[in-house]
Amino acid sequence: MVRAWRTLLGSVVLTLGLTWSSVLGATCTGDCDGSGQVSVDELVVMVNVALGNASLSACTNGDSDGNGEISVDEIVAAVSSALGACPAAPTPTPTAVVEAPCPDRNPARNVYFGDLHVHTVNSFDAYLWETRTTPADAYHFARGEALSLPPLDANGNGTRQVRLSRPLDFAAVTDHSEFLGEEETCTTPGSPTYDSASCREFRDSPGTAYATFGARLTQSRPRRLADVCGTDNQVCLQAVAPVWARIQEAAAAAYDQCRFTSFVAYEYSRSPGGSTMHRNVIFRNERVPFPISAFEQPTPLGLWQELQHTCRDAGTGCDVLAIPHNSNESNGRTFAVEYPGAQNVDEQRAQAQLRADMEPLVEIYQHKGSSECRNGLSGIIGAPDEQCAFEQRRPDPIEDCGDGIGQLGAVDLGCVSRLDYVRGALLAGLQEGARLGVNPYRLGFVGSTDTHNGTPGFTEEASFIGHAGTDDGTPALLLYNITHSPGALVAVWAEENSRSSIFDALRRKESFATSGTRITARSFGGWDYPANLCDSPDLVQTGYTRGVPMGGILPARPATAPAPVLVISALRDPGTAEQPGTPLQRLQVVKGWIADGQAHQQIYDVAGDANNGADVDLSTCTASGPGADALCTVWTDPDFNPAQPAFYYVRVLENPTCRWNSFVCNRLAPDHRPAACDDPNVPKTIQERAWTSPIWYEPTT
Repeated sequence: MVRAWRTLLGSVVLTLGLTWSSVLGATCTGDCDGSGQVSVDELVVMVNVALGNASLSACTNGDSDGNGEISVDEIVAAVSSALGACPAAPTPTPTAVVEAPCPDRNPARNVYFGDLHVHTVNSFDAYLWETRTTPADAYHFARGEALSLPPLDANGNGTRQVRLSRPLDFAAVTDHSEFLGEEETCTTPGSPTYDSASCREFRDSPGTAYATFGARLTQSRPRRLADVCGTDNQVCLQAVAPVWARIQEAAAAAYDQCRFTSFVAYEYSRSPGGSTMHRNVIFRNERVPFPISAFEQPTPLGLWQELQHTCRDAGTGCDVLAIPHNSNESNGRTFAVEYPGAQNVDEQRAQAQLRADMEPLVEIYQHKGSSECRNGLSGIIGAPDEQCAFEQRRPDPIEDCGDGIGQLGAVDLGCVSRLDYVRGALLAGLQEGARLGVNPYRLGFVGSTDTHNGTPGFTEEASFIGHAGTDDGTPALLLYNITHSPGALVAVWAEENSRSSIFDALRRKESFATSGTRITARSFGGWDYPANLCDSPDLVQTGYTRGVPMGGILPARPATAPAPVLVISALRDPGTAEQPGTPLQRLQVVKGWIADGQAHQQIYDVAGDANNGADVDLSTCTASGPGADALCTVWTDPDFNPAQPAFYYVRVLENPTCRWNSFVCNRLAPDHRPAACDDPNVPKTIQERAWTSPIWYEPTT
């Protein structure tokens, strides 16, 4: 069959010559590997995709119209590319948006707290749960203004009011790019398909509509609803434009340089087989392309390539990064070690580099659980880590995916993989780095909420009333979703509160995540920090000049240096006058390394006291016992082997406090408390924490 198609391709070439070159535009149809030219082998790959013998992921650049298929016309266009040449990509230019420095710019860098995962009325699921918060409302909330949440009253107004006790420093609204146009069409009377069956279902049957619309994202080749979008999808694509404009306008209006930073952003929400493979796409400035959805690019590789083409290589000053989240729901897929369509090691290396450039960060924690680590999974050698039990989305027992993948993780089904967790991905990155010379998973850490109420930063356990509109809008519903939580925050070390400075901090991974509190954590890595550095007023300056901050790669090891040295400093969350922060309990270093090709882990307690006697009264949620306002240490790896690649990240643990469900249950009358309030398997306390981005050691070759 392939030989027959080769013959057909030859005929097409002779017959059509270059007559199709005009349809190529700015893209190069058929350039599967992004090399800038189309080969005969790539034409054969396209034919196999068209015949159903290969996945579209083998050549996403062959699907020029983004409909999830490769047609004869697209193959003909690729033939023309092979005969001629791919259009030259525009020469990238430096960032076109230059910002004046803030008066309080600090070269030693300040800490800023934010939330980069926020859904509003524009997200189809949030709308179905009666959230009517606009992007502008969300940014006002982030800055400290009150907001009303569903359920809605007869006039369409929210019936529950919330407000942050402390405003954020930065935020991004990340509505799903999928269904922006569908929702606009289905909720705008007079639109071309307002009266379609699917639009009526969207307005009248939210539960059914959630399943109907969401199921589109799980298909092997996601397709839009034809009765809403038309057979050519143009109704929905055109409807996206005004929504995207409003999102950009809200971010522009909210940006108050030096005081509050907003980012233009969206979420890419591909869920093949019901496994979560979602990414938040964050832009550096207002120079942004049209949003990409799973309908146009059904694979992560396609997303990265499209972002590279439409943003970073567009010559407009656009810059972007993507942040995967909820890998704990991905059944081994989010960080699967794969290189779609790559024919050799060089092509694998190019894909690994693209991924590393596009995805420098990972969301390690949010309101649907922790993605740090999990005990009991194959492929990692080392003693169990008791802190891996923290806020697990799924309880034991689970099926181990091993080296395979599963499905339906988004609904708590299917197997669980070590690659569903960040630590497993970091270890896989070390292995790939040794093999390829490029580490595709050199990931810094962020946390965020994933709120679907438009409430960025609403992470306090004591006041938590849900993140999903009417889906968790009562105490009973909230307690039904017992494994959920208020979510997390991201913090960065940046010179000033501006888009350019905060984005640069994210890009270089000088970031850390917290489980919702405002712990301040800082770490540096080097080879010769003095043992008394914690006592020095020059700790930060010395940290930078003699090493690297969190997110960095250790400099080359001096011949006389025995082992890496980490400087770690943490301050407790000060809290507010009404609700003071919690003392710190201890600092831990989490080390991962590769020895003889095998992945290893070890946890070190390096400061504080795990047995300090701190406790909490569950009936009143009053905490007691000793703890620290600050912890600092200079730690040297006692088990270092210079031949073994490694990473080190820090966990900062607070004393125990009441988990959100204890507060909710205590507010209910005893005879109105659901079973979850007395379930011994449901945790009643939580140890809030922070995770610093890793510091990597790479052996000299």
